[in-house]
Amino acid sequence: MKKHLDIGGKLVELDVYPACGLDVIVQGSGIKTARIDGDGYVDVDDPVRVVDALRQAGSGADILTFPELNPDALPRDGYSFEWESVAVLPMKGFDFWWNKQIPQETRTGVRKAEKKGIRVEVVPFGDELVKGIQGIYNESPVRQGKPFWHYGKDLDTLERIHATFLDSSDFLGAYLDGELVGFMKLVYSRHCAGTMNILAKIEHRDKRVMNALVAKAVDVCNRRGVPYLTYCMWSSGGLGEFKIRNGFEKRELPRYYVPLSITGQIAIALKLHRGVRGVLPPGLKAQLVRLRSKWYEAKALTLKHS
Repeated sequence: MKKHLDIGGKLVELDVYPACGLDVIVQGSGIKTARIDGDGYVDVDDPVRVVDALRQAGSGADILTFPELNPDALPRDGYSFEWESVAVLPMKGFDFWWNKQIPQETRTGVRKAEKKGIRVEVVPFGDELVKGIQGIYNESPVRQGKPFWHYGKDLDTLERIHATFLDSSDFLGAYLDGELVGFMKLVYSRHCAGTMNILAKIEHRDKRVMNALVAKAVDVCNRRGVPYLTYCMWSSGGLGEFKIRNGFEKRELPRYYVPLSITGQIAIALKLHRGVRGVLPPGLKAQLVRLRSKWYEAKALTLKHS
């Protein structure tokens, strides 16, 4: 079947193969890789059945890849894997997070947000929320040193992008005088809650909106009895420091690679499944990211003054 999916910030119509209650996307030309729609947020309990379903459907995939979502799990026997560094916050009660897991600086930030009038609550998904999200997205065409892929999107597109996994999600909205100035989407799996989206208006950065969103997420997760909150991959720089200051820690979790063909077996053996990004040395990748950020910043400045 065909399905419109958010790929790199664009809605793209792709072939999707149903397998054991999961939707699986197959991408690539030379080496075709199958990923679960919602990779990183959806549990894969029985990879063998998923593999059988993909083969029977004639997907043409060479490799199935999926990450481990349980921060306490050991690598599964019989599967090739590589370690991924994930930002994980163990849930031990809001008071424990407040008093033991975060520094005074973060507590001050949460209090400052409250004093500045920031109010965070769980909000229903609908037109009002999507319009508010659009306002946040359209604040700037550049974020974190590169073009912001949701800038300028129409409401219909944004609604379809964010209307995923609604049965297992919560949206947190941060408001200032009735205006949405930040939001977070939490997606729940059996072992954790993952931050699928989190963003706030640059204009209100001084009000520590992001700190307020994380604090509310910790409260919601603890009330739900969720054991862990995850915040995407572990990172360095400003975002990495933000994660550390909010109590997240680095956990190494396996990402599995299951060959579905001879091509897939060869690709995994030769590490070709990583792609160009995967084989570049970390130092070179960091340097390229810095150069890219400078180029986009210069381009944005030029457009601003033209």
